[in-house]
Formats: sequence, structure tokens, C-alpha cells
Amino acid sequence: MKAIIETGGKQYIVKEGTEIFVEKLDGEAGDKVTFDKVVYLDGKLGHPYLSNVKVTGEIVKQGKQRKIVVFKYNQKKNYHKTQGHRQPYTKVVIKSIK
Repeated sequence: MKAIIETGGKQYIVKEGTEIFVEKLDGEAGDKVTFDKVVYLDGKLGHPYLSNVKVTGEIVKQGKQRKIVVFKYNQKKNYHKTQGHRQPYTKVVIKSIK
């Protein structure tokens, strides 16, 4: 069974057993998560979402991605600024699609 869910402003294609990295969700490792914004399920397309369909998963870990460097620079103005950023994420394993 294949589904497309929406979370954090992004859409993910999932099956049972799939591991996905999503925008940070509240919860600790081992907590259950329910995604109710299901856009597509086995040929059925929602308008905008399917009703009575839920995708459940389990949080595996919370973490941060690799650091990226943000460098701002204006030539001839003696302006440069370096900044770093690490985006937080949540790793989720999909348990069931109902």
C-alpha cells in the first residue's frame, strides 16, 4: 500500500516500514505519530485530503542535519558576514496505513 502524506509543508511517498526524515515534530524517541493529511492512497486522490485515512509511525530519533555556511557579502562596501545553520529533523518509521 502506497500513500502520499503531507507534513511540515512537504509531501512524502510512504509505505509500511519506510524511514523518512521530516521537519521537527514534538515527541521523544519511541513516541507514536499520526499523520492525518493523506493526499493519495492506492489510486484515490484527495481533494485536498482523503478523509478516514490515517498513517501512523514511530519516532526513531530527533537530530540536526549537517551545518551549512551562510555567507553574505557586498563588494566595495567592506561588508561580509558568516553564519552557520543546522536544521532540526525527526526520523520516523511508518508502522501502518489505515
